[in-house]
Amino acid sequence: MITVSLCMIVKNEEEVLGRCLDSVSDLVDEIIIMDTGSDDSTKSVAGRYTVLIFDFPWIDDFAAARNASFAKAGMDYIFWLDADDVLESADREKFTVLKKNLDPAVDSVTMNYHLAFDEYGNVSFSLRRHRLVKRSNNFRWIGAVHEYLETWGNIFHSDVSVTHKSIRHDSDRNLRIYEKRLARKEEFSPRDLYYFANELLEHQLYERAVQFYEQFLSSGKGWIEDNISSCGKLADCYHQLSDCQRELEAVLRSFRYSSPRPEFCCRLGYYFLQKNDIPSAIFWYKLATQLGEKKDQMGFCNPAYSTWLPHLQLCVCYARMGEHKPAYFHNEIALRYLPNNDDILNNKKYLESILSSSGDA
Repeated sequence: MITVSLCMIVKNEEEVLGRCLDSVSDLVDEIIIMDTGSDDSTKSVAGRYTVLIFDFPWIDDFAAARNASFAKAGMDYIFWLDADDVLESADREKFTVLKKNLDPAVDSVTMNYHLAFDEYGNVSFSLRRHRLVKRSNNFRWIGAVHEYLETWGNIFHSDVSVTHKSIRHDSDRNLRIYEKRLARKEEFSPRDLYYFANELLEHQLYERAVQFYEQFLSSGKGWIEDNISSCGKLADCYHQLSDCQRELEAVLRSFRYSSPRPEFCCRLGYYFLQKNDIPSAIFWYKLATQLGEKKDQMGFCNPAYSTWLPHLQLCVCYARMGEHKPAYFHNEIALRYLPNNDDILNNKKYLESILSSSGDA
């Protein structure tokens, strides 16, 4: 069985650090906490779980802090978490099995990262990240903001999920760091351009966001998943700027990089639905339902785009065409995913009344 070092960087995380460590402390062989300047009781909380607590002067560089924490590790593999992450009960069990059975030839293990949930507890936003890496490979973190762990070799895609449970978030911190770097005329990598554009979009600075997404895509050096994501985010910007033509062009631009993804199929379905071109809308929504998520897909995923959402929209499309049986069929599928959704339940009641009165029930 492999041994595992948990490495974390923290600052003022007294509210959540104990919750995180409670969920994982008995699963790992050592815990390393790198504190970047806490002035609350974060260190005291950490002290209940480990004596390996170190200080790292904050220099606006997340990769530097994470690399410093990794340098303290002494076990076979390094596992990393943020303070507002947890392993839920089922994933604790999966992690235990993984630790017991992992082939030592594996260089890096990816895990799902669940970032958001809908009102019914379904995962609504997730991605995969390299979470458990072989220490002897000396993998390094890269990037001052939105840092990533550069890995290679034998990659194993596990069924373990890390769940993000944020209580608070400094929404301006990353933007401030990027603006400082821009003011110093630092050269931005393609990844910097992408994440800076994301920060601008989040702060509703749509025209500037468009500028940096375009710079990113024009570089031709972006990761394919970031390229695809940029097309969707460009479409979001143009939607907010009421530029329907460029919004459509951004959606279609995503097809340069890969086969259609469910999100873009739903966007096109909605575009044709708004134009009252129902057959074309049905085509794209049906395609979305046929495109499931791949286990090893590292980009952002929103299961809604291939599950309940296109089925609900197919219900709308068929109802507009007066084809109530297929409308009812797709509404029932949507209901499987959202069994308590008022809109879907109202659709069910309405369609059942029509089908009953026509003798088609």
